[in-house]
Amino acid sequence: MRRSDRLFEIIQILRSAKRPMTADSLARQLEVSIRTIYRDIAALQMMSTPIEGEPGIGYVMRKGYDLPPLNFDLEEIEALRVGLALLSRTGDSALQRAASRIHKKIDALHGPADWLQVAPWGAAIDDPDKGCVSMSMLRDAIRSERKLELVYQDEQGCRTTRTVRPLALVYHLECVMLASWCELRAGFRHFRTDRIYECRVLDQFFAGQGDALRAVWPDQHRWDAAQRDIVEAT
Repeated sequence: MRRSDRLFEIIQILRSAKRPMTADSLARQLEVSIRTIYRDIAALQMMSTPIEGEPGIGYVMRKGYDLPPLNFDLEEIEALRVGLALLSRTGDSALQRAASRIHKKIDALHGPADWLQVAPWGAAIDDPDKGCVSMSMLRDAIRSERKLELVYQDEQGCRTTRTVRPLALVYHLECVMLASWCELRAGFRHFRTDRIYECRVLDQFFAGQGDALRAVWPDQHRWDAAQRDIVEAT
């Protein structure tokens, strides 16, 4: 999470908190160190954000401080709720946590809507303790245009090691596919994330090539009714 996003999240957490929030509690929610929280609180106070408190006791937001609400109509709010709930089916744990934070902000402004329900069945969660690759790491590599080294097992059980240029994550109903330019095959390939057994971010970049490759990729792999089957890496 970028520092600017983290500062915004601290403000949102303190705004909705019913009691003082300790640095330890904030650190656990935001998955950073307590020292980072102390620095962030000091930075916000220097920017005249009305946060009161001290280490060991906790922090509160002075009453009356608010951020401008987002102006969505009723159907737009419901579309956001359903879309956020659908993230539970992707198996992407980082996006699920982000969706939960956004959901709390919407509920704080508009109240809950428990009558909107989405079935949770979908891709398996990307739990590192179970040997699953982190989709957050894949998304970071796509954004920064860094190459990945994958150990991949195909449908027949054959494992290969690939160096790829990650281009996109495609969220299907029951799996997630990493679309990449595969240097071994010199072409576009799709890798099911639940069949990536090892993944290492390399110190090699393909800066400036991502947009150009993504511009060509849809022409070869169209996601329409004529090509519903998942074409896996070979």
